[in-house]
Amino acid sequence: MDNVILLENIRKTFRSPMLRIKRTAISDLSLGVRENSIFGLLGPNGAGKTTTLKVILGLVSPDSGTGNVLGKPLGSKSTRARIGFLPEQPYFYGFMTAEKAMMFYGHLAGLDTETIRNRSEKLLSLVGLPIGSHLTLEKYSKGMLQRFGIAQALLNDPDLVIMDEPSSGLDPVGQKEIREIIISLKERGKTVFLSSHQLSEVESVCDSVSIINSGRAVAQGQLDDLLEVKGVSLVTFTGESERAQKVFSPLARKVHTENGKTHVEVDADKVYEIITSGKELGLYLQTVGPFRKTLEDLFMEIVRGQEI
Repeated sequence: MDNVILLENIRKTFRSPMLRIKRTAISDLSLGVRENSIFGLLGPNGAGKTTTLKVILGLVSPDSGTGNVLGKPLGSKSTRARIGFLPEQPYFYGFMTAEKAMMFYGHLAGLDTETIRNRSEKLLSLVGLPIGSHLTLEKYSKGMLQRFGIAQALLNDPDLVIMDEPSSGLDPVGQKEIREIIISLKERGKTVFLSSHQLSEVESVCDSVSIINSGRAVAQGQLDDLLEVKGVSLVTFTGESERAQKVFSPLARKVHTENGKTHVEVDADKVYEIITSGKELGLYLQTVGPFRKTLEDLFMEIVRGQEI
């Protein structure tokens, strides 16, 4: 299977019950998610991300277009047992402990008690929650509930894991741990589809992304291809020189010094001149490579461009 998720020209509109006005949530949306990859869905508030997730999960049916998930048409019941889902704002029965809640959700998924017990212990440990605690979920912090949500999403050992804002409510340590879990899922052969406003998180873990705005895909592809600026190189020197800005600026697109390093963004045909000038300044060449913009830069360029 090449594409675990494939959407082609999906359109979904909703009618306001009060005003009876149709609102288009997604329009002619197409995207593909490769097997054993980490895919990021990005977009500003109201762009159509949540509706897209609901279409993939079979919670709403598109007005037009086609698609399949795990080789089956959208909405097929047979695929649901192979999907794990973490919503943006998960809700759990507060009177239950983590183990009892995992047992409850495991039985709903058709798992036997012994399997649930074994997997629960491993998953709760994986997300950093105590084993055998009498603390009920209603006493969990937001970050702890988010960790539990990830554990329950993995309980059925899914082939496809869909996460909506997986780092919501977590401190920096927790965010790093969740990134490591996401990467480990890919290493185990899983496919991860995540929607997030944490652009640095997406950039650090995703293989490919789709940026949507006003219900349409405005950019998508492999992350490396989207972020690399063709024909521009980044030259990095160790050491600093008071004359670096003055010497490099006529040749470079941008020069900045940080933490004892001088970074020069320059057209590829001027790299040799920059290296020569750096030597004359007494700087030591560290790296030369293609220049990549950040995902945040790309996102802002695209979204602001769409607003004009």
